[in-house]
Amino acid sequence: MEFTPALQPARLIGRYKRFLADVVTPQGETLTLHCPNTGAMTGCATPGDTVWYSTSSVATRKYPHTWELTQTREGALICVNTLRANAVVKEALQAQRLPAFAGYESLKSEVKYGAERSRIDFMLQASDKVNCYIEVKSVTLSEPDSGYFPDAVTARGQKHLRELMSVVENGDRAVLLFAVLHSAITQVAPARHIDERYADLLSEAQRKGVEVLAWKASLSASEITLTSPLPVRL
Repeated sequence: MEFTPALQPARLIGRYKRFLADVVTPQGETLTLHCPNTGAMTGCATPGDTVWYSTSSVATRKYPHTWELTQTREGALICVNTLRANAVVKEALQAQRLPAFAGYESLKSEVKYGAERSRIDFMLQASDKVNCYIEVKSVTLSEPDSGYFPDAVTARGQKHLRELMSVVENGDRAVLLFAVLHSAITQVAPARHIDERYADLLSEAQRKGVEVLAWKASLSASEITLTSPLPVRL
């Protein structure tokens, strides 16, 4: 997934009201960015870090600039725009770069399903295969080189695990795909220290046949691309 035009750098002053952040550009201009991330953003929003932002051409937007990446003082790159996780996964699926999903003929997004009235991120279909339901989760919490999900208690994430288990019970294929959007992360684990219930449900889901995968992205100011699988430690 390419950023066109390429992202621009600035220094983070601080994030506030969850959806806003103030930065200073190299030219000394103070800008307010839209922050498309409702999570805790632990380790991703330290004042003084470099942020990389995009600029919308839509003239009516109150905040035309969007916070996309953080570059920590240690040099790690982190994608904080949670909307990008689905975009890079969809691109990889369409290009057939993820071997676990080879052979499917069609891809649908945001399909309604489940007893709890959810929407699956992606559903793959083929004439000779059962339907494959894929739930994508963005991983940006690093402590120190392991990635953890979630970064806050997530009732929504717990619901998705229950829904995925029901998919398997109904005879279809269910996959939880962690999109690792932090350059320093080398493995993924459930954040039991943050959401014990989610960690328990994830272990239960795997036992019941839900596949749990993790793929790491290569990050830069010009593009994000899923490049390599990572181990998941439950």
